Amino acid sequence: MKSSAIVQTGKRQYEQQEFEVPEIGPEEGLLRIEQSGICGSDWSQYKQGFPFPVIPGHEPVGILEQVGEIAAQRWGVGVGDRVAIETMLPCGFCPPCVSGKYNLCRASGSMIHAYGYRNVSESPALWGGHSQFMYLDPHSLLHKVDSDLPSELAVMFNPLGAGVRWAQSLPGTGIGETVVVLGCGQRGLACVIAAREAGARVIVTGLGVDERKLEIARTFGAERAVNVEKENIIDIVREVTDGAMADVVVEVTSGATQPVLDAIELAAQGGRIVLAGMKYNKVDGFDSNRVLMKELTILGALAVDFPAYEAAIRIIEARKYPLELMHTHSMPLRDADRAVRILGNEVEGEYGIHLSLVPDA
Repeated sequence: MKSSAIVQTGKRQYEQQEFEVPEIGPEEGLLRIEQSGICGSDWSQYKQGFPFPVIPGHEPVGILEQVGEIAAQRWGVGVGDRVAIETMLPCGFCPPCVSGKYNLCRASGSMIHAYGYRNVSESPALWGGHSQFMYLDPHSLLHKVDSDLPSELAVMFNPLGAGVRWAQSLPGTGIGETVVVLGCGQRGLACVIAAREAGARVIVTGLGVDERKLEIARTFGAERAVNVEKENIIDIVREVTDGAMADVVVEVTSGATQPVLDAIELAAQGGRIVLAGMKYNKVDGFDSNRVLMKELTILGALAVDFPAYEAAIRIIEARKYPLELMHTHSMPLRDADRAVRILGNEVEGEYGIHLSLVPDA
């Protein structure tokens, strides 16, 4: 049996290829993909290229087609179960893994050790979610998902998990605190939900082109949704908090460096800042004295952990929030190039927030 998959072969180069579906051993599994979420990092990788060919896609949800006897016992699953697969593939033995920080696993040296980032030349090739089938390594981390949940909602487990970790568990957000979320993409919106679940009041920012996202943020419970091209976010937070400023600032913008400087100004004395938006240039004008004098805690955020994924899936299953407002496109594998460009705002007439790929019929 063969599996069709999308392979990134170079900068802005996707090819649909076929690979043999491997025989599954006692500690392994095989996932039949229902939907594979497209992450902002997929867009960055598409533009910048990768050192070797990969099957992208590190946010898959699907049905267990095969599962080895040991794997079934270890994972607590069986054939036919719907599961979400974590991005990371921790080795389980390096210092970060044994200390519980498996998102920092050193198994691949400086390269992230995860689905969607492994060379297709490494057997059995099916290391990414943008495919019909995905191989499940013995080190995979799985989460059961309600089989009655629409797949376009289930596939949002990863961005929701990021929201839970970045806006709630990492900064220790509490009831009544003020959280400012800088950026209103899929993970910014997820941070709004997570902060509201923690009992915080939320202010979120975006640009003029983000009005639809800002409206969704209001629907999700944001007290203020600010177009920073029209309003000064620092003045607004000062007004809303009577000068106290934000207990927590979560920075999730992609590429832009000014929000990092804004975060320092927005944070209250003794406040916490979470930096989760990838930058491609150094932050000019960073003033460490401001951090020192305000006694700020600055946290870097890489990926999601097991408790955050579990919490995110429970939020989705509860159907408390109209998450369908976030999910704008489910597209076939053959349209992967167009899908990632929609996410990157490169397709005229299209507007994407959360997109996913569905194996071709």
